[in-house]
Amino acid sequence: MAEQPAFTVARARDLCVRRLRGAGIAAAEAEAVMLIEAVTGLGRLEQSVNHDRPLLDGERSSLAAMLQRRVLREPVQHIIGTAPFYGLQLAVSSTVLIPRPETERLVELVLENLPGGPVTVLDVGTGSGAVALAIKAERPEVEVWATDVDPDALAVAQANARSLELAVEFRLSDLLADGEVAAVAARSGALVANLPYLPDADRGDLPPEVRHDPPGALFGGGDGLDLAERLRRQAATLLPAGALLALELDPRNAGSMLARLRGWSSSRLEADLVGRQRFVLARR
Repeated sequence: MAEQPAFTVARARDLCVRRLRGAGIAAAEAEAVMLIEAVTGLGRLEQSVNHDRPLLDGERSSLAAMLQRRVLREPVQHIIGTAPFYGLQLAVSSTVLIPRPETERLVELVLENLPGGPVTVLDVGTGSGAVALAIKAERPEVEVWATDVDPDALAVAQANARSLELAVEFRLSDLLADGEVAAVAARSGALVANLPYLPDADRGDLPPEVRHDPPGALFGGGDGLDLAERLRRQAATLLPAGALLALELDPRNAGSMLARLRGWSSSRLEADLVGRQRFVLARR
C-alpha cells in the first residue's frame, strides 16, 4: 500500500481555503492563515517558509474542529479567541462585540482632537475595551476611564488591560448613571462611545457571523438611537465646556443625531474609510 503523503502546512492551507470558499467566506485565504496560526503558532511568513512541515496529530484535529466551526459561520475571532484592533491583540468572546476595523477611525478622530498633555477620556460602552485601550496605548499620559453595563463584558475588558499592561480605570455603569462615572464625565476632555446602534428592524437581516454577537451590543431601539440619545442628554448636562463628544453610529442615523446637537458649540459628521458618514463629533 502506498504511503499517504504528509499533511503539511501547505496541504492544510489548501484544504482550509477550499472549505472556506465553499462556505461562501470571502476572505478564505486570510482566514486559513489565521486558523493554521492558531493551531501551529506559525505566522503568515513562517507558514510559507515551513510549508512542508507536517502538522502534528493534535494540531490536525484542532484545525479540523476549528474549520468546521468556521464553515458553520461562527466568527473566526470567536474560534481563535482574539481580534486585532489598532495594533493590539484583544481577547474576545461571545459576551462582547467583536471590534470592527471601522471603529479604528473613531480612535483616530479622538486622538486627532485631543489637546496635548494630561487629559481625561471616558469610553462609554467599552465592550472588549478596544477603544479605551487603543487610546491609552497611543497616549500613555492620558487618564482613560471605561464603562459598561454588562459585568461579563467588563471582565473581558479588564483582562485585556492586564494582558496589555495598560492602566485604564473600569467601572460598571449604565451610561453615565454611576455617580463616580458622572464625576469623571464632568472633568473629561473627551467622551467617546460606540454604543449599540442598529435599528430593531434589522434583527432578521443580520449576516450569520453577526448573529453570534450579543444582541445587547447590537440593537439600539426603533431607530437605533435610544442609547445614543440618552447619552447625549447626560453629556449635555455633565460635560465641561469645550469637551469633545465622539460617537460611532449607523450611517443611516448619524445625521439624525447631528441634528440633535445643534445647541452645542460645534458639531459635524465624519466618514469612515469607504465614505459612509458614521461618526458624530461635537463640542460642548
